[in-house]
Amino acid sequence: MDQVIGVRFQPAGKIYYFDSNHLDIHLDDGVIVETSRGLEYGNVVLIPKNPVTDAEAPFKPAVRKATIKDLAQLERNKAREKSAFDICLKKIEKFKIPMKLLRAEYTFDRNKIVFFFTSDGRVDFRELVKELASVFHTRIELRQVGVRDEAKQVSGIGSCGRPLCCATFLGDFAPVSIKMAKNQGLSLNPSKISGVCGRLMCCLRYENDMYEGTGSKKKKSCPMDRNNGKNFRVGMKVITDEGSGQVLYVNSQKHTVKVQLEGQKTKILPWDSVEQEEND
Repeated sequence: MDQVIGVRFQPAGKIYYFDSNHLDIHLDDGVIVETSRGLEYGNVVLIPKNPVTDAEAPFKPAVRKATIKDLAQLERNKAREKSAFDICLKKIEKFKIPMKLLRAEYTFDRNKIVFFFTSDGRVDFRELVKELASVFHTRIELRQVGVRDEAKQVSGIGSCGRPLCCATFLGDFAPVSIKMAKNQGLSLNPSKISGVCGRLMCCLRYENDMYEGTGSKKKKSCPMDRNNGKNFRVGMKVITDEGSGQVLYVNSQKHTVKVQLEGQKTKILPWDSVEQEEND
């Protein structure tokens, strides 16, 4: 088998693998590949060094490296997508369908238009599809997505002040549970640990392995275990040498907690000097 390449069709989309087809392809090159939707343009984001096993083969071969002509067509498609989006919005209003249109996407060869939308439940859009097909004279697909996919496609700014992870680099959505927040001693207030999509924040997974570990090493790397079993969490009532207070922040790397003492005074203290109140 020839060299395998990993291709993304969207900036933070899933990676799909193709055979390079003996083409001189490098990272960040644009390529034209054959997919289930037809010809598509994508960017090469990964070239695996390890050989691919027979279980993962065969992969569809890349058609060609993208040319200047291909890039020009890609720009024309993007302009058409804006027009298609506006037309679809008007048709949705015409038929009074309870759905929120997110974006329109042409396949590279313009043989199909995919409209992404969200809705509280199932909707009957058969008349809408017929109307759109009569306007665009091509295949029409309406694809309903969930709230996490909506955030990924629309993008936005998270509570951290940075662009959403899902819209910038996350290719897939990994499961996130409330247990991850508990492991890290975070506040369980839904407004504190939920993203703009209303679901648990994806970033709760990022440091979870450090707290929980895997297999036989489970929780051996947990900072709480290194502190004689003290499991500080935000909002916990504690007793310090300077009086009682409430935990505002836990720094697992420096083994310190930020405590709000009586009189609104705050202080950063080592774990060893702080004890949990018995009735907390």
